[in-house]
Amino acid sequence: MARRFWLMKSEPDAYSWDDLVAEGEGTWDGVRNHRAANNLRAMQVGEQAFFYHSNIGREIVGIAEISLSGIADPSDPEGKWAAVKVRPVRKLARPVTLSEIKANPALAEMELVRLSRLSVAELTQSEWKEVLRMAGE
Repeated sequence: MARRFWLMKSEPDAYSWDDLVAEGEGTWDGVRNHRAANNLRAMQVGEQAFFYHSNIGREIVGIAEISLSGIADPSDPEGKWAAVKVRPVRKLARPVTLSEIKANPALAEMELVRLSRLSVAELTQSEWKEVLRMAGE
């Protein structure tokens, strides 16, 4: 099975990159969009995700790794929604802003651009590599 790449959005005043780093491992829960939840269900341990600060900052700031997949969302009393656990891998050399992403024709089809409200999105390998290049890595 091919390795997949992801982007996970969080409002930094609710849960930031620094919060994840301080915890060492966090639970990605509270997702109530079916497509985003299906993306959570598809994640496998060891896959990586960009950590995106939404609303404040609007930028990709770090890389997290899926440390536990296929769990029920602990914030859902009915047990219908999915969650994963993530660990920080590293902060990007420099953040990549949403405006930079939108200005890059190579990223025009990125789900972050096309489906702006989607909180957990899949990236192609070429999109992943292009964001890393833009971050100076």
